[in-house]
Amino acid sequence: MSNEKRKKGLVLLADGTTFYGRSAGIEGTSYGEICFNTGVTGYQEIFTDPSYFGQIMVTTTSHIGNYGIKMSESQSQKIFISGLICKTFSSLNSRSNSKSLKKWFESNKLVTLSEVDTRALVRYIRDNGAMNAAITTEVDKIDDIQKKLKDFPIMDGLELASKVSTTKPYEYGNSNSKIRLAIIDLGIKKNILDNFSRRDIFIKVFPFDTDFEEMIKFKPNGFFLSNGPGDPKPLTKVINTTKKILDKDYPLFGICLGHQVIALANGIKTYKMFNGHRGINHPVINLNTGKGEITSQNHGFAVDYDTAISNKAVKISHKHLNDQTVAGLEIDGKKCFSVQYHPEAGPGPNDGNYLFDQFLSKL
Repeated sequence: MSNEKRKKGLVLLADGTTFYGRSAGIEGTSYGEICFNTGVTGYQEIFTDPSYFGQIMVTTTSHIGNYGIKMSESQSQKIFISGLICKTFSSLNSRSNSKSLKKWFESNKLVTLSEVDTRALVRYIRDNGAMNAAITTEVDKIDDIQKKLKDFPIMDGLELASKVSTTKPYEYGNSNSKIRLAIIDLGIKKNILDNFSRRDIFIKVFPFDTDFEEMIKFKPNGFFLSNGPGDPKPLTKVINTTKKILDKDYPLFGICLGHQVIALANGIKTYKMFNGHRGINHPVINLNTGKGEITSQNHGFAVDYDTAISNKAVKISHKHLNDQTVAGLEIDGKKCFSVQYHPEAGPGPNDGNYLFDQFLSKL
């Protein structure tokens, strides 16, 4: 499609800054918190990660769509990002047996802008922090869009797990397995389920607000708190359920938002980051082994280091090497641990995959 046929588009930031681009073929207006991901590959997994609910994605890699999509690589049943901003959007794909990203976006009505100076936009976000934004091809409605953007809720204090969690319990894996795992779904990814299933664990996935008493009817050997979007602090029922799990001394593993919930359940604070961690190349050190890990990360909130280090019942097991933020916790005297990153590698490296085996040994 030539530039002349593509509608002009705008990126409107909450502070009034504007960046320009063109429609990639999907037109309209979308709102959300703007963020960027540094991964060179794995765009399909990123777009279908429920943790991105409510966020407009800026991709720092130059080309998006050039290897198409395969539905088997999706991490959920639908696209969860609110919109996409990229440098070059490819309507054609080079990989055999794959579908067009553009057609997939069209069927999901995902507003997409290309030909944006993403390098300048990412640098601006880096300097000025996460903020709400609108992307639009409706350039004749700017005044109305700016008013709606001003009223759009900010991520700090926003509970979103309820928007992405399953509404009904469901089972996954080998029902004849001797090991049973109850999962609290805050926005779980398919590859997490696959990692447990490959270890012959029978899973039952529960809605985020399920009572502890209801979950133990499944007779689980342990519990898992999944990844997900939004601020962990409003998840008071999940936090209280986590306390009950720990009081009953069940094995417990948490990833990303689940990691933050475990922190809050142990009296450790969380906070909104100036800029989150999103990419598949984040360096983390395992403080137990001294080994470095390259990790996949996607979070805009983090565990407070000062309250974690001062809590005698908690040990910091992993640290992010770029900014020294807390990347992992262990609870003293409990079969409980958590990490801020995504060890299931969907997308990303497999350096943290050992954590599933570590959890299996506790079940």
